[in-house]
Amino acid sequence: MQIYDLRTYLELLAQRGQLMRIQQPVSLIHEAADVAATCERTGGPAPLFEHIYLPDDSGQPKPFTGWRLFASAVANQERVALALGCDKAQVTKVMAYALDPANAISPVQVRDAAWKRNLITDPRAIDVNTLPIPKHAVGDGGRFITGGVVVSKHPETGVGNLSYNRMEILGPRTFGMNINQWRDLQRAHAAAEARGRPLGVAVAIGLDPAIMIAAGCKYEGDEHNIAGAIRGRPVEVTRGVTVDVDTIPAHAELVLEGHILPGARRSEGPLAEFHGYYGEPWESPVFEVTAVGWRDDPIYQTIVPGWNEHIYIGNVLPREPLLMRFVSHASKNVRAVHIPPYTNGFLVVVQLAKKTNMGEPRNVALAAFAAHPNFRICVVVEDDVNIYDPSDLLWALTTRVDWGRDVFTVPGAQGHEMDPANDSKGIGTKIGIDATFDKGRRPYGQRVSYPMVELAKYLESAKQVKS
Repeated sequence: MQIYDLRTYLELLAQRGQLMRIQQPVSLIHEAADVAATCERTGGPAPLFEHIYLPDDSGQPKPFTGWRLFASAVANQERVALALGCDKAQVTKVMAYALDPANAISPVQVRDAAWKRNLITDPRAIDVNTLPIPKHAVGDGGRFITGGVVVSKHPETGVGNLSYNRMEILGPRTFGMNINQWRDLQRAHAAAEARGRPLGVAVAIGLDPAIMIAAGCKYEGDEHNIAGAIRGRPVEVTRGVTVDVDTIPAHAELVLEGHILPGARRSEGPLAEFHGYYGEPWESPVFEVTAVGWRDDPIYQTIVPGWNEHIYIGNVLPREPLLMRFVSHASKNVRAVHIPPYTNGFLVVVQLAKKTNMGEPRNVALAAFAAHPNFRICVVVEDDVNIYDPSDLLWALTTRVDWGRDVFTVPGAQGHEMDPANDSKGIGTKIGIDATFDKGRRPYGQRVSYPMVELAKYLESAKQVKS
């Protein structure tokens, strides 16, 4: 089926058994995130919370009538493949295609948008506290927008941009917006701030997962082009009502328009981060809301921070094509690569179809380390190991690795500054592990394997016998 917004994607998830509708009332303070995180770690379906509430000052539930909450859109390989319209083994290839500027498909302008049908522009009537924004982890500093895609354009070049920026509620119309120094949004804000001007942006929430995936990528140009390449057609975008932004996704569930103010900084944080710890509070730019618009029967979408979907969007999908390019240059025998989300983007797995010599796995691991600073551990396996199955990977590590001979280190290497194992400048030791099979030490037979069977027919037979 054709996906063009969040709702068509939910239909597909329901068809494939990847959606769980939760009718029980769920609190936005920790509970919803706890449920979603549990689903992610156990490989369960993505949760759609049909009834959500926020406890009032006395602890009594205050329902968000008319709103639903969705999480974990692309939190496992199965859903990533559904979002990209491919098989699980083709995810890296599809992302490589979409990231190639030669395959870019620019967005197309439309005048109407469903989120403009319910619109508040009167500053006195805007109160973002009335939106179903969760407080995710226990150590979070407040209620954060984590799944909002920030739509902006550079005030001098006019080039559009999509990004993720954590946003903590600070007041009825105010958010603290964390903007990393290396981001395109930071450069746009700096250019506007140098002139003493605010930067108009929009925050789009509840989207086609192609746009969600595109927003997590580093790209020279408008990331809408990536989403267009994924879908094979232009993304429909529309102009803002109160800001000079003309590439706001037309099919978003909720849109916040506003300005990043010049010269204003306020403390926001902490928030659970991709490395699995709480990020420290920052003196961050201030976002002031000028308009709020939403679709009929709206669905608020969130990303559980510091958990699987956060890692997939920010670390796995944008970087697996880069990893594949580097390791394939080192070896023509590379069959697949994967950055397991449960390792927070710091470990990579490379699968070889075969080895041409005993030193090949080490060359491949060295190439992986050169692909991106984040990569600190590289495990090289052969094609009888399912690189998407943690238990299979652990099996290879425990049965095929002599820890005195099959491991090498690269001390004093540059890594990510937020990697807890590195120093404050990101300097640490990288580790390569050869978990391939035949190292010429002793003969082994064939690996034990049992074919998969359809359990349903056996369960049905058991019911018949019991009856």
